[in-house]
Amino acid sequence: MAEVAPAAAPAAAPAKPAKKKAAKPKRTGPSLGELIVKAVGASKERSGVSAAALRKSLAAGGYDVEKNKARVRTTLKNLVTKGALIQVKGVGASGSFKLAKKVETKAKNRCSNFC
Repeated sequence: MAEVAPAAAPAAAPAKPAKKKAAKPKRTGPSLGELIVKAVGASKERSGVSAAALRKSLAAGGYDVEKNKARVRTTLKNLVTKGALIQVKGVGASGSFKLAKKVETKAKNRCSNFC
């Protein structure tokens, strides 16, 4: 029986250079949350600004609301959750919104009573 030498491994394919993704230019200007807070603050409505009126004011300011419907909805919900806006009427991203009043709490000195 003749010994058979193992076959040489096939030559590895030449490695392809990794493609670099084109970096997107950073967006300048205010974020969507800042635009929404600014629009609500500019409103003189006593009962708050409706979501539809907010979308109209964003569109008037040059923001593409039709393309970014979901982003507007989630940003509205997040602003309510964070406490920047108060939802006066409605549920979710519908209804009317007001700016939240900033409550300044005074730090109480607990030691004054017990020390």
